[in-house]
Amino acid sequence: MSNVFLHNICLQRESKSYIDSLYAILTAAGLFQGPKYMLSGLTGMAFKMSVHEHLLPLSVSAYGQWGNEHKPAVTNLGLLSETDAGRTRHPTFQWYQEQAVIAVKQSLDRGVGAIYWIPEFGVIQGYDDADQVFFVQEGWNTESQIVLYDNFGLNFTPFWYYETFGDRVAIALQDMVLESLRLAIQDWHMPYKTLPNTDIASGKLAYTFLREGLHGGAYDAGGAVYILDAYTVSRTEIRDYLRDVQGMWPELLGALNCYEEIVKMLPNMMCCMQENQGVRQIDSDRIAELVAELGVAEVLEDQAIRLFQVISERYPDRKRTTLPRWGAHSPR
Repeated sequence: MSNVFLHNICLQRESKSYIDSLYAILTAAGLFQGPKYMLSGLTGMAFKMSVHEHLLPLSVSAYGQWGNEHKPAVTNLGLLSETDAGRTRHPTFQWYQEQAVIAVKQSLDRGVGAIYWIPEFGVIQGYDDADQVFFVQEGWNTESQIVLYDNFGLNFTPFWYYETFGDRVAIALQDMVLESLRLAIQDWHMPYKTLPNTDIASGKLAYTFLREGLHGGAYDAGGAVYILDAYTVSRTEIRDYLRDVQGMWPELLGALNCYEEIVKMLPNMMCCMQENQGVRQIDSDRIAELVAELGVAEVLEDQAIRLFQVISERYPDRKRTTLPRWGAHSPR
């Protein structure tokens, strides 16, 4: 019987839950140095925006098939990662669950935490064989939750997910920044990432879903607030990220100016909310004002993406222009 508890992992909910979890794990393991907004920018996660047509709170983490979204993010950091995920209804779930428990324990034995879908994403920071439990941080408080090995992956959603990390190789900062811009371009121009469902929009179309959802009035009140809170954080992260890297290419200054203008609009967007008996909600009298500002923000972000494209076109993009010898394949 053995046990491990990584006391140096501290998960704070500030950004997307995946980035919050990734940052907590990597900084504790010495695999990343720098502010969280830099991690969010380099991985391209800050640029992801997804909105359900009824503004459900699941919008914030429904930015695509997680394996397809997270793998390029950590690859751009030079990190080795191992992920498994699926649906708990699958008849083979029990066997995958057993292997996942082993893999997470091995990662913890190496001193590296694991990302875990709670939901949303959190961090597994320890285990105890005597009690057959994992210790999980979800970030809203300092207390760890307990998850039985037998309950690994079970939650109120139909999905399970975990991710562990290995060593990191050095990648030049300019190369990482260039790839992050390409990930941003890709996200902006991909309207649906959860096909065949089309009730969740990504990138540029997400703005349309957000505006139309607010304007239509039949939206989830809590979800609308959560989406706008996440939007405020992510666009501020992008602004801060571009401030740090804008010296690499002249066009980044123009893109930075676009996001600076968006960030200047955020306080007024937040003022379009009101608190009623301790619950924040959109002020119905200011929806038209909020929708108009989101329209301006979309135009500004589109201008920034166009500048990213100018930079990208100067360099070969072998990841997206080279067809593997085994041909194209569908994302799993």
